[in-house]
Amino acid sequence: MKIAVIGAGIIGVTTAYELAQDGHEVTVFERRLAAAEEGSFAIAGMVAPAYTTPWSAPGMPSKIISHLLSRHAPVRLRWPLSRSELGWMWKSWRACQPEAYAANRARMQRLAGYSRERLHQISSDLQLEFDRSEGHLVLLRSAKDQAQIQPSLQVLRDAGVPFKEITPDEARKIEPALNPDTTFHGAIHLPQDEVGNCRQFALLLKNEAQRQGVHFAFSTTVESIEGGAGATLHLAGGVEPQRFDAAVLCAGVDSVRLLRPLGLKLPLAAVHGYSVSAAVREPLNAPRSAVMDERYKVNITRLGHRVRAAGTAELGGDPARQRDGTIQTLFKVLHDWFPGAAQLSNGVQIWKGARPMLPDGPPLLGASGIPGLWLNLGHGASGWSLSCGSARALADLIGGRTPEVDLEGLDRSRLGL
Repeated sequence: MKIAVIGAGIIGVTTAYELAQDGHEVTVFERRLAAAEEGSFAIAGMVAPAYTTPWSAPGMPSKIISHLLSRHAPVRLRWPLSRSELGWMWKSWRACQPEAYAANRARMQRLAGYSRERLHQISSDLQLEFDRSEGHLVLLRSAKDQAQIQPSLQVLRDAGVPFKEITPDEARKIEPALNPDTTFHGAIHLPQDEVGNCRQFALLLKNEAQRQGVHFAFSTTVESIEGGAGATLHLAGGVEPQRFDAAVLCAGVDSVRLLRPLGLKLPLAAVHGYSVSAAVREPLNAPRSAVMDERYKVNITRLGHRVRAAGTAELGGDPARQRDGTIQTLFKVLHDWFPGAAQLSNGVQIWKGARPMLPDGPPLLGASGIPGLWLNLGHGASGWSLSCGSARALADLIGGRTPEVDLEGLDRSRLGL
């Protein structure tokens, strides 16, 4: 089939690659100048199925309220909040009920496990070389932090995920560069989790997809989609409409704009995350892999010759404006754990990116209900962890095959669409 993919983030690139693998003629439309320029650009890079969980969890509403006046809040509301964002918050808080959370968590972790397997398979088959490392250390600053994480650890036990609760001395053997002056209560070590450079992988896979015949139309904005017997794309700039047998929407938050004229009101919100990245100044003072500060929900990752601190979930406000306080939180956590690791006097990259998130957590995969249009969107902060599995599963659906992973609860019926 002749298939259009709208969006060239990590979701769009992996989707295009898998469709090309199945022999389809694929064209990718991307409004930016290159692949992975928006939500996939400077993320932490965690591939951690055990920690791939919905933001809408029991107790989250009270946590958000308690953080309203906190200087270093991991979750923050910014004003003004639009009407659609307020509606999204209401739906998100309703999804915090224990039964709903458990179901959505299982859906995300099932897909994340499959996606990691597919990521490893693609990397091995294509011999892709990108910055990556294994292991994940969750640092607990106090006994209170340790007590609060216990329900999450029980989830890991029930799922058979290997982990170990360790002492600070044991944690320092795994990450010798941890600041000796920063005291903490303990840590959780997850040896099977890993970190990888998402954008680097996306660019490498884009090149492989091009070698398989995929065409990438960069600096090209899709103005509207016309469904029917196939899909017609109307492009900006007076370009002639282009006709395809099918189209896959992977356009992140912009998907809302494209779906609304088709009668699909998608409850998708931009939950922004931040990161700071800098060159490693002294390798012996930098992390070996991935460390997460459980209290501040900030990940510190080693990506080749760079160190990155990433975190926060911010809803509302001006998307183009970076909040200085949030950036300072990232610097604080980086300094607390790895002072002297990064070259911060120059060349520091500060990034704020929109993560397209559905109110209950899991993404949408499958048919849109509009003939010729398929959906692969709404992965939120877990796009990198879910990308390869989502792409393979969707390609199987388009090809009329049963995916290797159970997609229960990942279609539009979950949201009543």
